Amino acid sequence: MKIFRLVLALVLQGVQDTSAERHSLKYFLTATSGVNNFPDFVGTAEVDGVWVGYCDSDIQSVKTIQGLKLQPARDFPEHLIWYNFWCSNDQRVYRKYLKDLSQRLNQSGGSHVLQRMCGCEIDDDSDEVVGYNQFGYDGEDFIVLDLETLMWTAPSPQAFTTKLIWDTEKERMEHIRDHYKVTCPEWLKIFVDYGKSVLQRKELPSMALLQKTPTSMVCCHATGFYPRLAMMFWRRGGEELHEHIEHGELLPNHDGTFQMSVNLNVSAVPLAEWPEYECVFQFGGVKEQLVIKLDQDAIQSNWIPPQKVPAGVVIGGMVGLLLSLLAAAAVGCYIWKRNADGEFQAVDVGPEFAQSHVGD
Repeated sequence: MKIFRLVLALVLQGVQDTSAERHSLKYFLTATSGVNNFPDFVGTAEVDGVWVGYCDSDIQSVKTIQGLKLQPARDFPEHLIWYNFWCSNDQRVYRKYLKDLSQRLNQSGGSHVLQRMCGCEIDDDSDEVVGYNQFGYDGEDFIVLDLETLMWTAPSPQAFTTKLIWDTEKERMEHIRDHYKVTCPEWLKIFVDYGKSVLQRKELPSMALLQKTPTSMVCCHATGFYPRLAMMFWRRGGEELHEHIEHGELLPNHDGTFQMSVNLNVSAVPLAEWPEYECVFQFGGVKEQLVIKLDQDAIQSNWIPPQKVPAGVVIGGMVGLLLSLLAAAAVGCYIWKRNADGEFQAVDVGPEFAQSHVGD
C-alpha cells in the first residue's frame, strides 16, 4: 500500500494545473525491486489528467479506457503498436536501470522504486509546446533532462554519476527531444479531438457537512465531481479562511469521478457566528460555485450519545461487588501445602494473612 500511494502521488503530481487553455499528454512509469505484491513495472498514460492507458508487468498488455472510444487506436494503429512495445520493452530497460543504480549507489537488498514522468503540453492560444522528462528514485527527485540544452541536471547528489554517463548519450537525448517536442504534441491533438466528450465533460458533486462527535471538526465533503481540477475552502464574509482549517486529499471514486473535503474546527467558532461561515466548491478556471452554509441542523453524524445509567444502579452495583469480596474473604483463607506423605492439604492461614496479601 505504501508503494501504491507513492505511485498515486506521482500520477497526481503536475496534473492539477491543467485548464481548458492547455492540454497535456503525460506518461508515468514506475519500476520496483524488492517489493512484494506489486508489479515490477507499471505504466500509465494520461490526457488532460484522464487515464487513457495502463500497463503493468502482470497483465503484459496495454489497457485503454472505453470512454475514449478507442478511435485513435483504430484509425492510427501505430499508436497502439508503439504503446505495446513501450510496455514490454520498458520493463527490461527499467529493471536494468534499477540494477545499475543500486550498484552505483552501493545499495544491496532492500526495496527501491524508480519513477519517471514524461510528456508534453500545448497552449491552445500560443501553440507553444513544452516537453519534459524527469526521474525520481525512492520517492525523491533524481535527475531531469533539459530538452532545450539536451543536458541532464541532478537535483540529488546521488545522481551526479548518472548525469555524467547519460550526458554522453547524445543520440538517445535527441530521440527523447524529438518525441516530446514533435511526436507527442501531434498525438496529443489527436487524443483531444477524439476524446472531447470525455475530456471536457463536467459533473457537479453532491456536498454534505459531516461530524463524528459534537466536539470534532466539521467536514465539508464533496463527491462525484469531474474533472479533478477543483478546489474547496471555507470562507466567512466572502473571505477565504486559513486558520482552523484542514484540507483533505483529492481521492478517486470507483466510477472515475473524484471526492475531496475540507475541515473546519468549529470549537473555535462561537455558535452565534455559525451563519456567517460557508463551504465553497469550485472547478478550476470556472467562476460558478457550489456553496453550503454552516448549519447545525444540516450536519450529518452517526454519533450516539452514551446512555445515562441511573445513579442507584451504579451505587447498588458497587455495593454488591464490595459485599461479594468481603464474603469471599470471610469463607476462610487457605493455602495448599504438601504433607509428610507427599499429599496436598488445605491449611487455614487466618484472616491476618488474607489482609496482608489483598491484591496478590
